[in-house]
This record gives sequence, structure tokens and C-alpha cells, in this order.
Amino acid sequence: AQIMEFYKMIMIATHCHLYGEEFKDDIDTVIKRARQQGVSRFYLPSIDSKAIPGMLALETKYPGVCIAMMGLHPCYVKANYREELAIAEEWLAKRPFVAIGETGLDFYWDKTFVKEQYEAFSMQMQWALDRGLPIVIHTRDAMDETIKAVKPFADKGLRGIFHCFSGNAAAAKSVTDMGFYLGIGGVVTYKNAGLAEALEKIGAGYLVLETDAPYLTPVPFRGKRNESSYLSYILEKLATIKNLPVNELAAITTANAQKIFGG
Repeated sequence: AQIMEFYKMIMIATHCHLYGEEFKDDIDTVIKRARQQGVSRFYLPSIDSKAIPGMLALETKYPGVCIAMMGLHPCYVKANYREELAIAEEWLAKRPFVAIGETGLDFYWDKTFVKEQYEAFSMQMQWALDRGLPIVIHTRDAMDETIKAVKPFADKGLRGIFHCFSGNAAAAKSVTDMGFYLGIGGVVTYKNAGLAEALEKIGAGYLVLETDAPYLTPVPFRGKRNESSYLSYILEKLATIKNLPVNELAAITTANAQKIFGG
């Protein structure tokens, strides 16, 4: 592994839940480890109102390093979803956020609130358009439906990231044709994921790095808690797939993240 190389590189973690319970005992160490690997920024997606205090506390502790988004995750769209959206909207009125997210469609666990997921997703895409903010999209077992839902908003100028992209080549093309970026995480290191083939014709200018920590841990740590220092393993695998030098891909993905989030 070209681990030594990473000390000279700057990477941006575009999606990580570092405010989660999983990190409560060692968050400072986790951030320090990642920063030693060259991770300069950590973008924190919101999932629901319960996540907000921990997320904002982390942002306050690490200003300019941990950066919060605001949104309602599709798996948290329940009977009280309107209340949850109202809380998110209040926060958006109160202070600036760097993006709306994560939001989207998830038909994997539960289809009880499919109609409400669509409504919450559309509403959040409209917020992003109205505020000129990027959107961070979660999609699971709903790729075609998500692309279809995004298209009319993309036509009006909405941009953002399909986070944790694990679709096929056709989906990758549809997403990038809309001007969206693909968030590449641990799945790229999994043997049978088929992500290498899906990304074959996608230019590096459409890719950003993420871990989704504590979830979707890359090989060789699969099965353990994921953390942002493992971004280097994702970068290395992606560089192999795209046939680019690791430091060149680090620079490209960092520039892409800066384009989306600013700074």
C-alpha cells in the first residue's frame, strides 16, 4: 500500500456520521487519525432531529473541519415526517448549512412510507433549489425511481451527490448526465459489487470520496466500524480502477468536493 504517499495528499470526506453513538468514546482520536492521513474536511449529513445536537456540537468543536448539512433521511420518514421537516426547515432559516441532506428514497427495509418519502424528498430538493445549495442523495433499492424524481429538479439547476453510489453503468451515466457527482465509498473495495465496471466510462471529474462511517467499511477492515482514516483505502482502489496515480486522483476528488460544497 502506498500509505506514505497519503501524508502529502489532501482528501475530503464528503459523507460521514461522526456524531454517531459509535464514536462517542474516541471521536477526537478518530478525527486525528484521519487528519494524519490527509483528510482535511469531514462533511456531516443529518438524518433526523435527534442527530442535530450531536452533529452541531462536533461542528462547533472542529470549526471549518467538521461541516454540517441539514435534511431528513428517507429511513427516518415516519408518521411524524412533517414535524421532522419543519424542524429541519427551522434550522435552515436560523443559520447557513453547506448542503441539504441526506435525503432520497430507500425501499430496502420498509415500504410503509413510500408516498411520504417521495413527498419529503421533493420538498428537500425544492429547499436546495430555493437556497442555491447542493443536495446529498441516499438511494437504496430505488435507483431508477430516484433518478426519475431528481430529473425535473436537475433540469432547473439542482446539483449534488448521489452518495454511496452502487448502481450499474447505465445509472452512473444517467446521474452524471444530470450534472451530479458519484460518492464513492467502501463498496468499491468489495469483490462482487460490480462498481469497477459501472465506473469504467465515468470521468474522474464526477467522483468524490466518502466513507459513510461508521457504515460500509472498506476491505481490509470489512466487518469492523468504519472511520474516516480509511478514506485512503477507497482512494487507492479507485485510483487502480481509473488507472490514475493516487495523488492525482486525490487532487481531482478534492477539487470536485470543493466545487460542490465551496471552499
